[in-house]
Amino acid sequence: MATESRKPPEGPPAVELKNVRKVFDSETVALDGVSLAVREGEFFSLLGPSGCGKTTLLRILGGFEVPDAGEVRIAGQDMKDVPPFHRPVNTVFQNYALFPHMNVFDNVAFGLRMKRLPEAQVRRRVEAMLELVQIADLARRRPHELSGGQKQRVALARALVNEPKVLLLDEPLGALDLKLRKELQIELMRLQMELKITFVYVTHDQEEALVMSDRMAVMRDGRIEQIGLPEELYERPRTPFVARFLGTSNLIEGRALEPHAIETPLGPLRVVAELTPGRDYLLSIRPEKLRLSRAPSGGPNEVRARVRDIVYTGAENQYILSAGELELIAYTLNADISEPGYEEYDYGEEVFVRLPPENLVVVGG
Repeated sequence: MATESRKPPEGPPAVELKNVRKVFDSETVALDGVSLAVREGEFFSLLGPSGCGKTTLLRILGGFEVPDAGEVRIAGQDMKDVPPFHRPVNTVFQNYALFPHMNVFDNVAFGLRMKRLPEAQVRRRVEAMLELVQIADLARRRPHELSGGQKQRVALARALVNEPKVLLLDEPLGALDLKLRKELQIELMRLQMELKITFVYVTHDQEEALVMSDRMAVMRDGRIEQIGLPEELYERPRTPFVARFLGTSNLIEGRALEPHAIETPLGPLRVVAELTPGRDYLLSIRPEKLRLSRAPSGGPNEVRARVRDIVYTGAENQYILSAGELELIAYTLNADISEPGYEEYDYGEEVFVRLPPENLVVVGG
């Protein structure tokens, strides 16, 4: 996730899309007026469910699809009529697309040899790239002799050795097991920061996008729902879809009573946001923001609820709560039982739930 040590770069855009539209079969709208700008040296993720248009957008950037309308610019150059092999981009696919009859070295060298570079220069660049992605000892192996993670490193090396302005990555970790995915997430971040190449990364994995991105865009039905820093989208979603898709969220409907109070099925709740009295709103609050206790705390927005179900995940307990007509989900860390304040709740137990006003976010209305 973007932090003080990993801030989004400031500079000219490496990728620009303006009102890009793509329709398949005269009726299936894959992209519906998408506009965005990705900065030079940025790790930018496109996140969304299957069919939202993120892979179509990536294919348009790579030149594998032609938009029906709109403008695409890469490194300041209009990409209209520019074929894939003349674009300053390379693509890493989920299926790796390695040549089975070539060893690792020759797979990585393929693009450089197609450019007819001197063999000495090819060897120097390939060896340096294999060292960078930590597979130099695999140079003579063929793809069928490699693990999934090793194949992915070969695919990355083959794309990066050509020194593209922009690297396009289409769910490159999707076929790997969870442990290996997490390891390669760190490797990708290291490579991107070291090489300072712009990454445009497509994924449907919310955690992957939150961990790796400088900025990210959540897509739905061919449109962008929200763009911003990972923590911005998670903490302050602007739509119900972003709130639900990017993690888990409790959604609460209500009607504003006054600028900072809203009547809901849980009773009146205080909020920090400025509301218009008489207008209907939809609020969102993340499960880890709820505060549970056996006794009332006297704080604002406290309601009674009953524990209906408990899901143990190791690091935390997830409580499914019945609060009148509403179901709420609350997460509590499994702290050491000897620590002060540690509480574990039982099935059927009545608890007090506090919804801090600063954590109630308006996502609709």
